[in-house]
Amino acid sequence: MIDQKKEIQLMLLARFPLLWMVSPEEEPAEEILCDVIKAVEGQIYFWDFARGWNDSGTGKGNPMQALERISKAPPMEQVTVFVMKDLGSLIAPGANGQIAMNQLAIVRELKNLAFQIARDRRCLVILSDQLRIPQELSQETTVVDISLPGIEEISNLLTRLVAPPDLKLSAEQRQQFIKACQGLTRCRISRVLAKCLVRGKRGKVDSTALAAVIEEKRQTIRETGILEFIPLESGLEVVGGLEILKQWVKSRSRSFTDKAREYGLPNPKGVLLAGIQGTGKSLLAKTIATEWKLPLLRLDVGRVFGSMVGESENRIRQVIKLVEAIAPCILFLDEIDKAFANITSGMDGDSGTSQRVFGTILTWMQEKTAPVFVVMTANRAEVLPAELIRKGRIDEIFWVDLPNLTEREAIFQVHLTRVRPDRVNQGDFDLKLLAEQSKNFSGAEIEQVVYDAMQCSFSVGVEFTQRDLLVSIAGCVPLAQIAEAQIDDLKTWAIRSGAKSASIADRTETPATFYSHLSPLEVDEN
Repeated sequence: MIDQKKEIQLMLLARFPLLWMVSPEEEPAEEILCDVIKAVEGQIYFWDFARGWNDSGTGKGNPMQALERISKAPPMEQVTVFVMKDLGSLIAPGANGQIAMNQLAIVRELKNLAFQIARDRRCLVILSDQLRIPQELSQETTVVDISLPGIEEISNLLTRLVAPPDLKLSAEQRQQFIKACQGLTRCRISRVLAKCLVRGKRGKVDSTALAAVIEEKRQTIRETGILEFIPLESGLEVVGGLEILKQWVKSRSRSFTDKAREYGLPNPKGVLLAGIQGTGKSLLAKTIATEWKLPLLRLDVGRVFGSMVGESENRIRQVIKLVEAIAPCILFLDEIDKAFANITSGMDGDSGTSQRVFGTILTWMQEKTAPVFVVMTANRAEVLPAELIRKGRIDEIFWVDLPNLTEREAIFQVHLTRVRPDRVNQGDFDLKLLAEQSKNFSGAEIEQVVYDAMQCSFSVGVEFTQRDLLVSIAGCVPLAQIAEAQIDDLKTWAIRSGAKSASIADRTETPATFYSHLSPLEVDEN
């Protein structure tokens, strides 16, 4: 917050004529401006559409009249800031990126004012919750983003709003509460604290406050319509096989700690999980978050794209801002190939919007300093642009192949233990035989085999058996058989790209399966 105040102060002293201040809440932005004006011994005035200028009421419901007040004000010896709160909505471009005729006069007057007041110490600030600058004003406008509160400000807010006798949190719980509040606005944090005081025992903020914060954060993320807050459930123990990938994840479980920074390690950047459909890539993303004890946010890239020109770029900037405020966290981009498959070919067909959004994501992935770990999954990794998956933007590429014999046995054990743990312990199922009979099945297909066997037995009122599982296997045609050519292409890409195998090669399988885990050099040597 101190840096932002200094930045704005420098802009005012440098006579920037037009600032567009983006903030999800008005009051903190106003406080920042007032503090800056106090520091430079200047003057500040506020306007909104309903009440006009705060000192006179003029310009109520009439933005042109409000702007006239600025243009007719005499040149000032001291810094004078005019803040207009609703003007951003009044001049927002339409769906085609153009402004309407009734907006033209306002935009024209803003351009005139920018030229006029650049000669003295006046500054016009447009305060808005979104960045929707008309193209006509892009050269005259400087954008200022007001950050969500950081750890220090949240701590101060907690101290100010809750009296010491009412705060029943240990030092560790207080730190957890403050970190959990990251990504929330000041208004929402105040609301959570008020709710905790009302619901808490004898009007106290106690250990139940953390759950209230998480629910408030889930609601905030849900309101974006783009991000989804995914609750943490099971860890790596529910993943059958993929031992190399699981070991890689475990070895980095402390990579976001202060000790890692002191050791000189940078924050991990991300990983691409590429492979065949149904092999558990999405499940892995969720289990990584559980293993590292970090919040998991899923980004629906398809929802980023809006109908209005500039809206998509604005949405992705808002998402990045929110994700960084919540950090450390994991950002999950599922099936990224569906969103950016046509970037390289230029066949996106949306006037370059996809390329601009893609460029914003690339730049952020390369330059981000916030501890945000990006997990991407792809079924058709060969169509991804090379610049997305190069080292520096992500740490590693893992190839998730169809499970080998040992892994299929482990997957059967996971799913059968989930529904019939006692029978698995008693040895009612021959897991090795089931694995042998389900060659080329994916993890998702094995799960479906179990549920199909259960459904058939349930429909006739009996308990399912080993025989029912074998019948279900015999009746299932795996995707590997249906899309054999496509899967062969994916395996070729995995070898050429240098992707690491997520699994330990199983020499009990056929040579073709075993060689799919090796580099071309290793294949030639054998």
